[in-house]
Amino acid sequence: MEADRIHQLQNKGLIDCYWNRVDNPGTIWNSENVLSHYLPNLVLQILLVVSATRLIFWILRPLHQPHFVAELLAGFVLNIYVPILNSTLLGIALPIKGLLAFESIAQLGIIYYVFVTGLEMNLETVSRAGKKASTIAIAGTLIPMILGFVIYVLVAKTFVKNGEFNTVSAYFLWSLTISMTSFPMVAHILSDLKILYTGLGRVALTAATINDFINWAMFIFLIPLIVNGIRGILSVISTIFFVLFCRCVLSPPLNKILIKKTNQNEWDLYQLSYVIIGVFTCATVTEFLGTHSVVGALVFGLILPRGKFAEMLIEQSEDIGSGYLAPLFFANIGVRTEVLPVLKGNFILVIFIMIVLISTKILSTIVATRFYGMPIRDSMALGMLMNTKGVLSLIILNIGWDRKVISKEAFTIMVFSIFFMTVIVAPIINAMYRPRVTYEQNKLRTIENLKSDSEIRIMACVHNARQANGMVNILEACNGVNVSHVRVFALQLVELKGRAAALLVAQLDQQQQKESHILDQSSETNNYSSNHITNVFEEYSSNNANTVVENLVAMSSYSTIHKDIYNLALEKQASLILLPFHKQSTVEGSLEITEAAVKDINRNLMQDVPCSVGIFVDRGHHASLFKIKMRITMIFIGGPDDREALAIAWRMSKHPWTRLTVVRIFLCGKAAEVNSSGYDEGQGLLAAILDSGKQKELDEGYLGSFRLKAVNNEDSITYAEREVYAGEDIPELLNELDRVGCDLYILGHGKGRTSLVLLNLLEWADCLELGVIGDMLASDSFGSNSSILVVQQYGFGGVEFNTNHSSHKAHSNNDDLESFSQ
Repeated sequence: MEADRIHQLQNKGLIDCYWNRVDNPGTIWNSENVLSHYLPNLVLQILLVVSATRLIFWILRPLHQPHFVAELLAGFVLNIYVPILNSTLLGIALPIKGLLAFESIAQLGIIYYVFVTGLEMNLETVSRAGKKASTIAIAGTLIPMILGFVIYVLVAKTFVKNGEFNTVSAYFLWSLTISMTSFPMVAHILSDLKILYTGLGRVALTAATINDFINWAMFIFLIPLIVNGIRGILSVISTIFFVLFCRCVLSPPLNKILIKKTNQNEWDLYQLSYVIIGVFTCATVTEFLGTHSVVGALVFGLILPRGKFAEMLIEQSEDIGSGYLAPLFFANIGVRTEVLPVLKGNFILVIFIMIVLISTKILSTIVATRFYGMPIRDSMALGMLMNTKGVLSLIILNIGWDRKVISKEAFTIMVFSIFFMTVIVAPIINAMYRPRVTYEQNKLRTIENLKSDSEIRIMACVHNARQANGMVNILEACNGVNVSHVRVFALQLVELKGRAAALLVAQLDQQQQKESHILDQSSETNNYSSNHITNVFEEYSSNNANTVVENLVAMSSYSTIHKDIYNLALEKQASLILLPFHKQSTVEGSLEITEAAVKDINRNLMQDVPCSVGIFVDRGHHASLFKIKMRITMIFIGGPDDREALAIAWRMSKHPWTRLTVVRIFLCGKAAEVNSSGYDEGQGLLAAILDSGKQKELDEGYLGSFRLKAVNNEDSITYAEREVYAGEDIPELLNELDRVGCDLYILGHGKGRTSLVLLNLLEWADCLELGVIGDMLASDSFGSNSSILVVQQYGFGGVEFNTNHSSHKAHSNNDDLESFSQ
C-alpha cells in the first residue's frame, strides 16, 4: 500500500525518489559515502550556478541590474531543465539526490549574506530620520500589508483547492512579503545609477533603512507565531533576551578586542575564522530558539565594529561567502519556482496579480509624499525604489514553502513578482532621470554668460587636506567686495572598493555630510583628514560674508566617481567644477605624482561635463589673500575656453588684493595656418577659415567689453599684446612672462583651436588635460614656481583622450565648432 501511494505521488510530481546506498551502517553515521557522491556533485553544482550567475550578470550589466536579479534568473533558467534532468547532461550536475546537499550549503550562504548585511547597516539613521522619510517608510509598510490581505483572497480562491492554504498564517506571510523593501538593493541600484547623492537618493536610502528595520522587527515577532502558532511567543521572548545579551553584554568587550587587533594589524585568516564561527554560533542559537538562523547572523553583524575591521573582514571573506555560497540560495529559490505550470493555466490572471502587487508600494509612496509636496515624478521614482525586494522576502517565502504555509502557486507568483519588481526599477529610474536632457535648459550656465549680479556656484573637489588649502586660495580670490554671492560645494572624494562600497556610502545621510565626523566608518587617518578638510572650508566661509559653503562627500570607485561628480554638479546647478591636479609640489619646487588615479578622474570628467571645469595645479601658495597681494596672469589666445578663463580672471580682479595682467597672444604668419583635416571633404579649408573667423569675432567682442569696462577703469588691471610667428616663439614668450613673475596663471584648455602650430605642439604634451600652454607651464623643465588654473568651458563639447598623443582630439557638440584630431 505504501509503495502504491508513493508511486501515485511520484506520477503527480509531488515526490521524487532515488536510491541511497548505505556505506556506513552505524547508528550515528548511517549514510552514503560523502566523498564518492555528495562532494563531487556539490562542487559541480557550485560551479554551474556561479558560472550561470556571472554570465547572466555580465549580460544584464548595461541595464544596471544587481547581482540579486542575475542569481534569481539563473535559478529560473535551471528550473526549466528540472523535469528532464535525468535525460540531459545537466542531470549529472543537478541530480535529485544531490539537491539535498545543495540546499544545505545554500542555507550557509544566506546566513553569511545576512551577516554582511548587518555588518554594513547603520541603525543610527533610523533614530535621525526626518518626518518625510519616516512617513514614507511606515506608509510603504502598512498600506501594502493591508492590500496584501485583499490580493491573497483572489489568489486563494483561484489557485488553492479545498481551502488547504487559506489560513491566517498564509495571509500574514503573503502580506509581510509584499511590505518588504531591501535597503542593500536600493543602495546598490542608486550607486550603479550614480544618483546616490541626489535629494531623491538620500530620501530613498533613509526610507529604505527604516523600512528594512521594520521588516526585520516584524520578521522576529511574526514568523515564530506564523510557523508555531501560540507557542511562538516563547521564541519571540527568548530571541529578544538574546538580542539584548549580544548588544549589552557581548558587544562592548568584543568590540574592544576587535578594534585593538585591527589597529595593530594583527589579523590573519586563521584568526578571522573565529569571527565566522561566531556568525554560525549566533545563527544556531536563534534557530534553536525557534526564530530563524538568519536573525542570529544579522544580530552578530550589527554588534561588530564598523570601519577598518568591517572593510577588512568583507574583503577577506566576500569571495567565498557572497561569490560562491550565497548564489546557491537564490538559485535554489529559482529551482523551486513552478514557472511553466502556473503560467500555462492562468497567464492573464497571474500578470494581473503581479501588476497589482507591483502597484501597492508605488501607490502607498505617492500617497505619503503628497503631504510633503513632492513632485509626482519623484514620488513615482521613490515608489519604484521602495518596491525593490531582497533576500529577506525570499527567506520568508522559503519558510512558507518549507512549512507548507503557502501553496506552490502562491510561492511562484510572489517570486515572479519580486523578480520583476527589482528588474524594472533600474531601467525606469534611469529613463526618468536623464541628466543630459534636464541640463540642456541651463546650457548657458557658464561664468562667461552669468550676469554680474547672479550667484556663482562652484564645486571644489579635493582628495586630501593639502588640496583643500589650495582650493580655498582660489575660492577666496573669487570673493571680491562688489561681486555677487558665492555658493561653494566642498566635495571630498573618497575611494571605496569591493562589494561594500555602495552600502558604506549609504550610511552617509545629509545630516552626516554637514558634520565633521562624515567618515566615522573609516580609519583614524581618514577621520583626521576629513575633519581638517571640513574645518578649512568652514573657516573660509566664516571669513567671507557673501559665501555659503556646503560640505559633501562622494564615496565610490575611482573608475566611476566622475559620474558622482557629474550628477552632484547637475543637482547643485554648479557653473564651475574645480579639480585638483594629479601632481603636487615638492620641497624642491618640482611636481611629483601623488595619485595617478586622479589624472583619470579629471580626464573622465572633461570628456563629458555638466558645466565648466577648471584644473588647479597647486604649487603651494597657501597664504591668505588678505595678507598678500596675488598677482594673476591671464594668457589669451582665443576660443571658448580662453573666454571662460578670462571671465574667471575678470571676477578675481575685483578682489581688492589682486593684480591682474591679461596677455593676448596673436598668431601671425606661419603660426596662423589652420588645420582643415577635421572638416568634410567638400568644405575643406574654407570651412576652417570661416569657423576661425567666427571665433575671432566672439573673442573680439568679449575682449572689447573687458577692456572697456575693466582695463580703463581699474588701476590693478593691465592689458598687453604679443605676437608669435612660429612654434618656437611660444616657449620664449612664456619664459619672458615668467621672468616678470606671478602667483597664478589662468588660461583656457584650448579645445576648438584650429592652429596647426598648436596642434603640432600638442603631440609633445605629457598632460593633455592641461592643453598645450598649460602643459608647458606645468613642466618641470620650464622652471616656473607659479600655480596654474586651466579652464574648459561647457557647451562646446568635451575633450576625448586616447592612450597615445597622436590620437588625442577634442570634439564639439556644437555644429558651428570644429572637431580637431591629431
